[in-house]
Amino acid sequence: MEVSTIVYLVLFFIALLVIAGLVSRWRMKRAMRQVILIFRENTATSSRSAKAINELGLSPQGMMGGMFKGRDYKQYALNMLMKAEIVQVTEDGKMYLSEDKLYASGIDSGASYSRY
Repeated sequence: MEVSTIVYLVLFFIALLVIAGLVSRWRMKRAMRQVILIFRENTATSSRSAKAINELGLSPQGMMGGMFKGRDYKQYALNMLMKAEIVQVTEDGKMYLSEDKLYASGIDSGASYSRY
């Protein structure tokens, strides 16, 4: 194999890794917008209006459900939003979106969201 062929193969694999990273990042941002929209649609935006995870439709998929569908990034997005304290959990385990923390984080640019 020539040196130029090896260089092209290495560059090709680097490009694939970069593209995979960009696609993954785009899907995560999209999932975060979807999760935020779900909380807003269900009016779970205060501790008084907090909802259980199954009421929001954000319960984790079972193994069989995940096998036949693509990866659901909403669970990862929900976990990230919880770590950033944008999604808060009440003492009884219900969740709500803290609009103040969301605004302060800069994640919500005020763009219109679509569910899918």
